[in-house]
Amino acid sequence: MTSDTIVTLHDTRVLRCAPDGPALDGESAALDLIGDALGQDAQVVVVPVQRLADEFFRLRSGVAGAVAQKFVTYRLRLAVLGDMADHVAASDALRDFVYESNRGSQLWFLADEEELDGRLRA
Repeated sequence: MTSDTIVTLHDTRVLRCAPDGPALDGESAALDLIGDALGQDAQVVVVPVQRLADEFFRLRSGVAGAVAQKFVTYRLRLAVLGDMADHVAASDALRDFVYESNRGSQLWFLADEEELDGRLRA
């Protein structure tokens, strides 16, 4: 199991989560990541899409909303990194959620590191 790492991108401390870590499957998992981030003075947490639990993609489950709310409450940004095309294509609600989230500054769904770099540069 690889470990999470801290990097600085454009004067922003970023906690990059390892792809093989525990699933982001609810409030408890979100709080664990938030605790790790705050303990290392990170401002952004980057989670690979493969760490999202299946329930995250079913908005009716409430997992995505609960996770997002925890990050907002603690004033941390969350960036989900990776290909979500299949999930987005299967759900209009998820597509709209991703679109609206990407318009804001707290929760981003990004394809790759280059997109993350662009967001943090802006």
